[in-house]
Amino acid sequence: MRSLTEQDIRTSFINCSKGEAKRLAIPRDLAEQPWDDLDFLGWRDPGAPDRSYLVTEHSGRLAGVTLRFPSVRRGLLHRSLCSLCLTTHPGNGVSLMTARKAGAAGREGNSVGVYMCADLACSLYVRGKKVPASGGRFEETLTQEEQIARTVGNLSSFLRKLYE
Repeated sequence: MRSLTEQDIRTSFINCSKGEAKRLAIPRDLAEQPWDDLDFLGWRDPGAPDRSYLVTEHSGRLAGVTLRFPSVRRGLLHRSLCSLCLTTHPGNGVSLMTARKAGAAGREGNSVGVYMCADLACSLYVRGKKVPASGGRFEETLTQEEQIARTVGNLSSFLRKLYE
């Protein structure tokens, strides 16, 4: 992924108003992000524990998405699978993230959900740059590039649903 500026991020959001995009918390460490290892930039809102954001390239342009997730606590013995990168996590490591649809459908309250890594580090898990706590990744016959392509494809599928 190419490096992004605060302005790039704020103008990319597809499922919130310009005013909301102007007020949301942007990561302060944009210059330190491992851009070459990211398929999307994802972060949690430090001021709103049930909110997170994701920005990626989709159909040749940037697409930013506001996501909400429940604050339900699960036991450590419970394991869940991220539907984007297929990493398993214990407890709250995977959350159902919901996003308002883009356009009129979103204004009517329609949303789409996806189970994904709660820390939004799917790109780093697939590349082996980050290891999940007590979770893991299944040993696969796919190459790392094929796993990355699958993760990007799963994310694109989720984003397409936001436009439907």
